[in-house]
Amino acid sequence: MLILLRHGRTKANASGLLQGHIDPELDELGERQAAASAALIGSAERVIASPLRRAQQTAAALGRPVETDDRFIELNYGEWEGRPVADVPAETWKQWRSDLDFRPPGGETLNELGSRVRSGLAELAQEAQDTDIVIVSHVSPIKASVAWALGTGDETTWRLYLGQASVCRIAPSPTGPRLIEFNMTSHLPQD
Repeated sequence: MLILLRHGRTKANASGLLQGHIDPELDELGERQAAASAALIGSAERVIASPLRRAQQTAAALGRPVETDDRFIELNYGEWEGRPVADVPAETWKQWRSDLDFRPPGGETLNELGSRVRSGLAELAQEAQDTDIVIVSHVSPIKASVAWALGTGDETTWRLYLGQASVCRIAPSPTGPRLIEFNMTSHLPQD
């Protein structure tokens, strides 16, 4: 089983900022979310995480050695990193949603992100048929993972909502991946 865990909350999340590759740590609630997610997941053979601090801290809550894989890092928002989401004009969001090759200034396209994420998942799929592998990542790579499981294109990611410290489960099989659970958050503290 591939168990995808979105990192816990940071102050930047709470402030509505585009984080991308900026590297804040978890805030107090994010630490509690990481602990609650670890309790839900339990044991796993492998834990893999994005290199960013918020993912590494969330992964550490699982109490296992953490492997780092850059393919699961958040989308690079380029010059928009650290900006409030609300500051991106509505017409820009509309263009972005209609063009998977749209690139924020100095950033990365959704097609590029999807390609690197699918590469990482394909490499893990065979092993995950027989063992649990946790991937601690970010909203965009996890949405791309769900699109991979569903056999849809990356445009699907715009139609998905993924909460902080949420859990998704994908079961790889010889006939292809299957989405088992999506955006599980009932285990999380409410404050």
